[in-house]
Amino acid sequence: MPTGEFVKRQPGAPGSALAVEAAGLRWLAAAGGVQVCDVLDVRPDALVLERIEPAPPTAAAAERFGRDLARTHAAGAPHHGAGPPGVEGDAWIATLPLPLSDAPQAWGPWFAAQRLAPFLCAARDAGALDAAGARTVERVCERLAAQDQALVAGGEVPARLHGDLWSGNVLWSAEGAVLVDPAAHGGHPETDLAMLALFGLPHLDVVLAAHAEASGAAPGRAARIPLHQLHPLLVHAVLFGGSYGARAVDAARRSLAL
Repeated sequence: MPTGEFVKRQPGAPGSALAVEAAGLRWLAAAGGVQVCDVLDVRPDALVLERIEPAPPTAAAAERFGRDLARTHAAGAPHHGAGPPGVEGDAWIATLPLPLSDAPQAWGPWFAAQRLAPFLCAARDAGALDAAGARTVERVCERLAAQDQALVAGGEVPARLHGDLWSGNVLWSAEGAVLVDPAAHGGHPETDLAMLALFGLPHLDVVLAAHAEASGAAPGRAARIPLHQLHPLLVHAVLFGGSYGARAVDAARRSLAL
């Protein structure tokens, strides 16, 4: 393998998943905001990416990351649930299909129907949530479908999202943060920010402050973190079961307190 390349294969995922990932990386790069890993080649069984040489994260790099991420979000999307250009059908998050939308819809109903309900059903079927826990999440979906302003604030304009922005998909290099492994689509900018908080990120407070300064955060953003973490927690409940179902129910309860 030539120096400077990284060949990614994804066992267990459909062949289209790597092509969708490549399209997402290119769409994020076109925003001119946060740096993403360059796509060098897309093959039927592999994705060839530039190799990122790691460097320690710094507060200065974190501040730039926050501002650049705000610029990526501001590049926008045609509507909530819109995928990158050229992508048809579903995107993917890990090995699970991630529904994309063809038609515009307000964020609350879209998030309830396309990001929470399908994964709630799968998690319940897998035994990761009991009936009472599932009902708690369903109550959040009902409030989202009704466009409850306590929940949907800040989601009026579709943002260009990475879509799976947990800390493991943020690589730190000498040039700053570089994003990998997107599930890119149009959505609420707070979704990416809540994902960063889910498993922790170096200098997260700096990232969030810089993003807020650059974008003008909607009031109450911190209180909505559990709401935006509901989707990844349900994804983890489907894939790994165990405590993730309980964490999803706790996030739903906290969301209902808004």
